[in-house]
Amino acid sequence: MALAATARNGDNDSPEAKNTAPAASADKQRELPPALTKQRALAEIDRYATVNNNANADRDRDLLDTIEDGPLYARSLSEYKETEGLTKSERKAYKPWAYDTQNSQLYIPRVAPGQPCWFAAALSGTKGKAPNRLAVFAEQPQHKRWEMISVADMYGKDLPKVALDADGYATAVAANGDKDVAAGADLLRSGVLDNFTTDGQNSGKKIFAPSKARNQQLKIHSDTGKQYGSQGTSTFAGATNRYRDAYALKTTAGGALVFFSHTHTQTDAVARSGLQLNPGKGDRAWLHDIPRRYIQYTFVCNDAATVPAKAAPSTLLAYTCARTDASGPPVNSAALPRV
Repeated sequence: MALAATARNGDNDSPEAKNTAPAASADKQRELPPALTKQRALAEIDRYATVNNNANADRDRDLLDTIEDGPLYARSLSEYKETEGLTKSERKAYKPWAYDTQNSQLYIPRVAPGQPCWFAAALSGTKGKAPNRLAVFAEQPQHKRWEMISVADMYGKDLPKVALDADGYATAVAANGDKDVAAGADLLRSGVLDNFTTDGQNSGKKIFAPSKARNQQLKIHSDTGKQYGSQGTSTFAGATNRYRDAYALKTTAGGALVFFSHTHTQTDAVARSGLQLNPGKGDRAWLHDIPRRYIQYTFVCNDAATVPAKAAPSTLLAYTCARTDASGPPVNSAALPRV
């Protein structure tokens, strides 16, 4: 289960406290060992794809649990559930895939004793194509394995300019402290939520500069709000976020590349009595083809943004969301007009 997977991040310390620990001083940074070697990182990426294919083919949740954790695991479980809500004729045949590790960009931080071991990578799922995803892997020492905890689609082809030392290793910084980043993960999360909830009219436009990823979130807000016309409404809101782990790497400009997650809801409602919402086949696993008066969807999302060294708007680079729940009161009569 996702709760059990998320709980693995620590025994006595909270995951947020561990994953936002400050980096070592600059003088000692060069002496620290990397979280893992580049060769091992590439092997872990290949292992992830192999096991993921085997798990996805049978929707094997236990097997998937050996390579995923946190928000990504929750997203994957929701995709399994959605597929199981479809009829056999509606399900698409599964196609195995792999990351092009030869065309990947690794961001492996050096770590001090007691710090969590993790690394990030820019990855491509198509051989020979430029990376189009940003992923984070974290070590689970109690299980002696590495698991992917976050992956987000990039909007745009420009890779983040992560600072690398002479050996090609990165520097981890605190993702939520005011010492290393001008805008921490919590502030970035609030800006993303504002993009969805208000079209970025409040904190969103203050926290983020224009970018393709931010524009896509604003488009979702606008398009979704218009989908029912005068017969219904769609509104977004922030939701309780169980996945507060955040990770950050120093960039060449002195700022940081920050990885974080957020959770939001979308509530669709009819404009007046006498109308109903008829769930689509993608909703069947949660709503069972039963007409509803309103439907509230929950989405878990992974995000990545670059933050400047000094106070200035950040840039949202990547995000990916998955519906993880849907609920709403049934309509008594099935003979009402369809929205």
